[in-house]
Parts: sequence; C-alpha cells; structure tokens
Amino acid sequence: MLYLFSYSDLNHSLLVFLALFFVLFYEAINGFHDTANAVSTLIYTRAMSANISVIMSGIFNFLGVLLGGLTVAYAIVHLLPNDLLLNATSKHALAMVFSILLAAILWNLSTWYFCLPASSSHSLIGAIIGIGLTNAIITNSSLVDALNIPKMTSVFLSLIFSPIIGLIVAGSLIFLLRYYLNNNKIFYRIHMTPLEREKIDGKKTPPFLIRTALVLSSIGVSYAHGANDGQKGIGLIMLVLIGIMPSSFLVNLNANKYEINNTKDTLNNLEKYYLKNTINTSNTKKNKNIINNSTLNYQFYDAIKNIRNAKLLLKNISNYNVLNIKERFQLRHLLLYISDLIDKRINSSDIDTKDKYFLTKSKKIILQTIEYAPMWIILIVALSLSIGTMIGWKRIVVTIGEKIGKKRMTYAQAMSAQITASFSIGIASYTGIPVSTTHILSSSVAGTMLIDGDGIQIKTIKNIALAWMLTLPISILLSSFLYWITLFII
Repeated sequence: MLYLFSYSDLNHSLLVFLALFFVLFYEAINGFHDTANAVSTLIYTRAMSANISVIMSGIFNFLGVLLGGLTVAYAIVHLLPNDLLLNATSKHALAMVFSILLAAILWNLSTWYFCLPASSSHSLIGAIIGIGLTNAIITNSSLVDALNIPKMTSVFLSLIFSPIIGLIVAGSLIFLLRYYLNNNKIFYRIHMTPLEREKIDGKKTPPFLIRTALVLSSIGVSYAHGANDGQKGIGLIMLVLIGIMPSSFLVNLNANKYEINNTKDTLNNLEKYYLKNTINTSNTKKNKNIINNSTLNYQFYDAIKNIRNAKLLLKNISNYNVLNIKERFQLRHLLLYISDLIDKRINSSDIDTKDKYFLTKSKKIILQTIEYAPMWIILIVALSLSIGTMIGWKRIVVTIGEKIGKKRMTYAQAMSAQITASFSIGIASYTGIPVSTTHILSSSVAGTMLIDGDGIQIKTIKNIALAWMLTLPISILLSSFLYWITLFII
C-alpha cells in the first residue's frame, strides 16, 4: 500500500491519501447506516442484546467483504464509461473521485441524522451519473455516450424492483407461516410478540428454535450486506486508483504466468469460435433476414479484429509489467470491448446452451486481467465497514423496529423479513447486482406487517418512499455541482 506514495510529489500523495480516506469514511457510514438491516429484528424480538448483535453483525460484515468476490465492485466501476475513466487527466480524475464520494457521504449522513433508512447504493450511483453528465456538458460530448447505458439500465432495474420483490416475498412467507403454524401446538409462539411471550409464558427471550432461526437469518443478512455493500467500497477504491494512478492499476500487474497464458488460450479459443460462426452464417443458404445476418456478421468480424489486436499485444508476454502505459490502456480497452461483444452474443436469440456456457466462461477468464483488487484493498474496506457497523447504529434501528408497523413485530415477521433480505442480497451479490439492502429489508418488514393485518405507519412509509425518490436526483445534482466546483479548486 505504501508504494502508492513513493513516486508522487507531496501534493499528489496527499490527494491520493485523502481520496482513500474518503472512500473508507463512506464505507464506515454505510456500515452504521445499514447496521439496522441485520440487528433491528434481533433487538426488537429480544433474541440477542443490542451490543452483542452489533458486534456479531460487524464480524460477519467483515467476512462478507473478504469472501464476497468482486462482481458488484466492477459493476460500480463500469458505470462510468471506460473512455471517461481512462482519458481523464490527473486533475479531472481527482475532481471526479472527490465529487462522487462527497455527494454520497453528504446524503448518507443527512438521511442517517433524520433516522431515514435511505439507500447508500442509490446515492453512490446517483453521484456517478452526475459526474458522467457534467463531464459531457463540460466537454461538449454526447449525453448518451456520457454513461454506460446497458450497465446503468440493469442497475436501475435492480434498485427499482428489489424493494418490490422484498415486500412480496416476505409477505408470502408470513402468509405461509400463518397458514401452517397458526394453530400448531409446538410452533404457535412464532406469531407472538416479545411482550405477548413474556405475558403468557413469563419468558423474555424467544423459544430456542425460533431464536436460533432469528440469529442465523441475521448472520445471513450481515454476511450478504458485507458481500454487496463492501464490494461497492472496493469498486470505489479501484475507481480512485485507476483514475489517479492508471499505470499501476489498469491491469493486474501481479498476474502470474499461468493466468496470462490462460488469457492467451482463451483469446485463441474465442477467435476460433467467431471464425467458425462467421463462416457458418455466411454459408447459410436460406437467408430469411439479411439485415440481422449482416449485423451478426459485423459483430463477429469486429470481435475477431479486437481479439487479434489483444493477442498481438500479449504476444511473447509473460509479465504485464513489461507493457508500457499506452499498451496497458490498449489492453484494457480491448478486453472490455471483447467482453461487451460476448454479452451481445450471449443475449442473442440464436445461441445454444453449449455456446452460451463457453462464452460466459471465456468472458470471466479474460476479465480477470482487469477486474481484480489487491488483498490490502479488500482488507481495509472490510475493516472500515465492520467498524462502521459497530457505531452509530441506533437511529435507523429505532425506525425499522418501531416506526414501520403500528405494533411491535412478531417472531414470524422478523424471521420472514430477515430470510427474504439475506437471500435477496446474497443472490444479488454473487450475480453482480448492486442492490439497496436498506430498502429490501424495510419493504420486507412492511410486507409482513401488511399481510398480518397489523397495519403500517403511513408517515414513516411516506418518509422512506420520499427518501427513496429523492436520493438519485439529489445525488446527481450534488455530485454535478461538486465536480464543477472541484475542477476549479484542484
């Protein structure tokens, strides 16, 4: 890590340090803003004391970051178009980084102060959008090209639909638990609140099996949150380092000889695949759709050309350190472009399962050269998130535990919300989708309350919905303004 500051002047080193500090500060805020996702149900069902719950959540958030992979991290990095990220000067890169982070931090702190379960993901993505749009205006370039539209679309859809899915799934779970266990002689207590349990049975804690289920589901949410939101911090640091110090972070300079040879072999196999399919398409006798075949052939020839250029760059290469800065830029561009062409082929209607599997595996291998993170980055992000998780948690916990439903939550409601959140966030983390953990859990709690007929507090729901709707536009405006100002300061 110290090598980051070894060959820069003092001012540049200070700015790099500040950029990394801001990312870690953002991640710590994310931790205490989102702790409620994992511990509120434990605390309000008395399954575990507040202090132990928070410590446990911090530990499993740490493990989630450590073991969660990098798919979400690079979903964040790729939200900015590759040309904007790589063609920025050092000054522009610093302005871009500080504006993104300050906008996200300011909004997260504001919503935390007012006890609103807002989305850290929304604020971060909004800030990135603001940078892209402002850069397009400043440089008089196309607003359409200012953002990575395909990546942005998939992220938007996940952010919009994940709370709806959370509400429906959690509501369905509580319905099934009510249907099957309402009159069960052993498990009927699952529909009690802690106060009802104390009044009827004289015990403050949940029954053993219910308590175990609550603790395990809370662990699942903590781990999944670390895997999803922790990766956003990793992605931010890589965004910082690629923008400010491209020569060291454009490609994985620590890749070993086996990994580089694996990339070369994969490029060879991809070239053979596209050549074969180009010939097959050209020789098709019954050409029912000339336009579609022409487009397909163009994509194949384009893929072959870029694959050959990448192979030429890697010829006789066994260590990426021998590539000069220009060649590293070219390699990154080529591999990302080949990846995009593979995606187009995978999503086409005329591809069979075998080819889809081959292309998916090939894409994963070639992206390992540019989608990576040094272990020290993963560790410091994990540590920041886990420390943040253990402080400042009380404000949002109270909102989720007391102000969503009109009554205290039952054990069944807590379990349904936590199970829904842990599975939803976990699946999103390993498929590379940055979702709002806060909105998934909040909507899951609301869904259980609605199905159980307990009712919800309309004022709180309105405030959460308002924060949900305002986060993107405010983050966009904040980062745009900060970027414009910062360009004149740095």
